[in-house]
Amino acid sequence: MSEEKRIEQGYRWAREQYAGWGVETERALERLNGVAVSLPCWQGDDVGGFERAGGGGGDLGGGGIAATGRYPGKARSLGELRSDLEAALRLIPGMHRVNLHACYLDNGGRFVERDAIGAEHFGSWIEWAQGQGTGLDFNPTFFGHPQAAEGFTLSHRDAGVRKFWVAHGRACRRIAAAMGRELGRACVNNVWIPDGYKDLPVDRKGPRERLAEALDAVFAERLDERWVVDSVEGKLFGIGVESYTAGSHEFYLGYAATRGKWLCLDTGHFHPTEAVSDKISAVLGFVPGLLLHLSRPVRWDSDHVVILDDELVAIAREVVRGGYLERVRLGLDYFDASINRVAAWVIGARGVLKAVLEALLEPTARLEQMEREGDYTGRLALLEEAKGLPWGAVWDEYCRRRGVPAGEAWLEAARRYEVEVLSRRV
Repeated sequence: MSEEKRIEQGYRWAREQYAGWGVETERALERLNGVAVSLPCWQGDDVGGFERAGGGGGDLGGGGIAATGRYPGKARSLGELRSDLEAALRLIPGMHRVNLHACYLDNGGRFVERDAIGAEHFGSWIEWAQGQGTGLDFNPTFFGHPQAAEGFTLSHRDAGVRKFWVAHGRACRRIAAAMGRELGRACVNNVWIPDGYKDLPVDRKGPRERLAEALDAVFAERLDERWVVDSVEGKLFGIGVESYTAGSHEFYLGYAATRGKWLCLDTGHFHPTEAVSDKISAVLGFVPGLLLHLSRPVRWDSDHVVILDDELVAIAREVVRGGYLERVRLGLDYFDASINRVAAWVIGARGVLKAVLEALLEPTARLEQMEREGDYTGRLALLEEAKGLPWGAVWDEYCRRRGVPAGEAWLEAARRYEVEVLSRRV
């Protein structure tokens, strides 16, 4: 039996199994087609960027940013990075997005200061995305720069430093709006800063007051919300700022709720015992939308490649159960240099899509009915039995329909790309 016939036969059986639970697999696959995962460009070159000739962003500027590993094949140019992204996208079913940092501009080999960057420096990225049929997301780069050397940017006590970073933030919003307009789909522009203290501060209020004022200045210009979505991202602490982070989760939750901004929840930016899945319905009652940066915090914000673990499945279930797919953007956020970087994108994105598919295939209506009727025994029993449903056969069918390898077959293609392309980078 051919692989295609095996997949088709497995899917017919799975469809019957799910039908017995009141779940339509075709409807689930249709909805999964509309789910896009944003791939972090920084996974391809270890957060180096291309501000200077030869690539490499130099000192990453603290804040917990540290790519670990020396696996061969790191992208050394925009061309190599785009080639690697294309290789990954060919192995991920569906149409997806690429998330860019400002330091990945195309400056033609001539240095451009961050407060002077414009859409013209990302024109080649827009053209590339149009050719690939992908969307783009964007991030100002508030690290790896002399003006961030003291560990503070938008909350710096020096008004001149704040002015520089406000100008950078404004420029990035315009770039994101141009990306969204040219590609015909909204670009999320996500603001994260590394500001904080290594040791205990006396004044915790001052930096946060300055940060709120600076953010208001960044967002002062009215831009078309059809093309740019503003998001803010908090963090628990970082390497070098272990004792105090100005932009904490509580700060940005309050800011997003009062300013009507999207909130970004990064799964690595909380205490290890906190579950981001539990925050989704709480947050979306007060902010217009949610950006989820998905990482795997083995030891806090360690940025391991996303896998199909319990928390990822729980996050997907909360998004689907709450009817939030239209108000949530899903993005990967890690940079693992210890394994094949292209494979890292593929593993993470396929893991997210599998989690969403599992959630779409859940017999939620039956579970909710039991809950309404107070049948908590039945609810728990059904949740456990549902774990044995053949969602894997439905996943294989989705891959077949989207023209990408099912099962482990994608790994062969990734390894072939490594031999033919990555291994030649020395």
